Amino acid sequence: MTIATYLFSNSMEGDTEALARGLRRRDPDLLDSLIEQYHYRLFRYLLYLTGSREAAEDFFQETWVRVIDRGHQYKSKYKFETWLFTIARNLVIDFLRRKTPGSLDALDEPGEGQPMPEPAAPDSLSPADLAAAHERRERVAEALARLSAVYREVLLLRFQEDLSLEEIAGVVAAPLSTVKSRLYRGLSELREILERETA
Repeated sequence: MTIATYLFSNSMEGDTEALARGLRRRDPDLLDSLIEQYHYRLFRYLLYLTGSREAAEDFFQETWVRVIDRGHQYKSKYKFETWLFTIARNLVIDFLRRKTPGSLDALDEPGEGQPMPEPAAPDSLSPADLAAAHERRERVAEALARLSAVYREVLLLRFQEDLSLEEIAGVVAAPLSTVKSRLYRGLSELREILERETA
């Protein structure tokens, strides 16, 4: 077992201090392990946030460049994925600010009303299960695409990334009450869309 593998496995068990030390050293084996571990989750988050595969790929690459450049800023008291998603989200917001000065409302626009492209799913299901899961994902993805990005984002972070409400508040830089409100409204709107489609 390499030192990087040992550090990474310890970080998964809650030893974020070892992860922070590895990031400060710019340990290439640790970075490779992190990229492998979070590739699917980060790309999926960016895909849903931007609504564009091309933009998600660009932001994905830039996020990892930032992780390498700013690894020394990672604080071991936070979960790595919270820090990672915060970096990714800030990159998207910075881009949108330059594109639409003075307005973060542009985050509501990308992909709105259009089906989201799906990242490749892990190959662990039978063909029949894959087909059924694909159909469900398509229905939910189409419904999610109709939601405002602020609702879509908190739903993704909560239910796909399994972040706590407090962690989501940290990623989106909003009070906990705002996160709860967005989650409630997002779920209500999503339910209404799905019920209309099945009626």
